[in-house]
Amino acid sequence: MLVPAAGSVLLLVDLQQRLMPAISGGDEVVANSDRLARAAGMMDVPIVATEQNPAGLGPTVQALAGYPRTVLPKTSFAATSEPTFDTLLPPDTEHVVVAGCEAHVCVLQTVVGLRGRGYRVLLVGDAVGSRTTANRDAALARAREHGAEVLTTEMVLFEWLEHSGHPRFRDVQRLIT
Repeated sequence: MLVPAAGSVLLLVDLQQRLMPAISGGDEVVANSDRLARAAGMMDVPIVATEQNPAGLGPTVQALAGYPRTVLPKTSFAATSEPTFDTLLPPDTEHVVVAGCEAHVCVLQTVVGLRGRGYRVLLVGDAVGSRTTANRDAALARAREHGAEVLTTEMVLFEWLEHSGHPRFRDVQRLIT
């Protein structure tokens, strides 16, 4: 099953100022998260975010700070363990597209929690990162074992569009060329 824009939410996990410099390939993770957020904005896909211990790790990186409609500060690694998590996702959410850091900690635990709540989880492999690629790769494999689908940024964008006749096709295409 492809991922439609309708019923989808983009969840940006802990893409924070003090964390991103330590992430292997962090610039690419932020760039792909930005592409996802721009496209989501064009197609009315809600964007939400989490921030792990923002007092210590800072806010969401500047490049992404203007996108989320809601930001959930947290201390739990799994965002789904936070008491106010239920207010983060819109009520009509079926598909959660996940980008963020660290893949093997907060992203993975959030993905497992989302799957446990019955959401279809689409983990964007080129928009997640860890301090080491080994940790990121292990997280992607484990997320698959828990039922998450691993996609790329371009896969998500074109699945949201569905066809080249979409009114935002050219705008989204410019994000990747």
